[in-house]
Amino acid sequence: MNGSVEIQNEPPLLPSKPEWKRKTFRQAAWNRFKKNKLALFGAIVLALLILSALMAPLIAPYNPYTSQENDLGLINVLQAPNSEHMLGTDSLGRDLLSRIIYGGRVSLSVALVAVCISSFIGIVMGLLAGYYGRWVDVVVMRITDVVICFPVLFLVISVATLLKPNLYNVMIVIGLVSWTTMTRLVRGEVLRLREMEYIEASKALGQNNLVIIGKHILPNIMAPITVQATLQTAEAILTESALSFLGVGVQQPIPSWGNMLNEATSITILQFKPWVWAPPGFAILLTILCINFLGDGLRDALDPKMKT
Repeated sequence: MNGSVEIQNEPPLLPSKPEWKRKTFRQAAWNRFKKNKLALFGAIVLALLILSALMAPLIAPYNPYTSQENDLGLINVLQAPNSEHMLGTDSLGRDLLSRIIYGGRVSLSVALVAVCISSFIGIVMGLLAGYYGRWVDVVVMRITDVVICFPVLFLVISVATLLKPNLYNVMIVIGLVSWTTMTRLVRGEVLRLREMEYIEASKALGQNNLVIIGKHILPNIMAPITVQATLQTAEAILTESALSFLGVGVQQPIPSWGNMLNEATSITILQFKPWVWAPPGFAILLTILCINFLGDGLRDALDPKMKT
């Protein structure tokens, strides 16, 4: 052996789990999400509601804008649910089932557009305040505090009254007054991330601030942003319903769940014609409940500290 010592190669350390058993973050999040039965129920119901809204012209039995007549040519006003009109008719003789289906299209569209507007504003302002700090943070947060000081519904009603009440103004108004929560959330997450070592390394390498924000910070805060946007959708639906109920939101004859509830202001209908206001009220309740279930499920699923 010429005095040499033969060194045997030690076997490599085996991973704790085989490669094929390792789970990515998305797989682990999906496993956590599907274990939440309420979240799955909410996701399925919301998918059905969105599908019915998209297919409204195909599945609605009647025209939601025109009155329905019986065989004698008389308008079916405030008809109770029957074989021809499953949910009855309203005070103008319009089929309530058709208006519920089309109303879902309007209410969900208003909520989604409003949340997109508010999320964009909130994310941009939160990123600026959290990343740059100093006077930028002071200015952004003082503006946020001023907006928070006003009751949201009162502020929305005031702005909606000044503008011409219509579908597009309702979307814009709700979006412009509901960004404060998103701003605070994003700012807090950015304040936490900007002190991380990889952010400091990116700065030391001379990367542009916009590149750091877009490539390193924003992707790492998408989980809480997704959860918050989901919950804000529920708030937007409630706000639209309140505006339409008060007459400063979506205007007739365009159906929305909120302005369909407006007929409940009549004591006679409220007491003796429950089929007029109960279906849109139940639709709002079910949608908000399912969105909250989905939001809670996403919050738990996207939390990396949760175990699968």
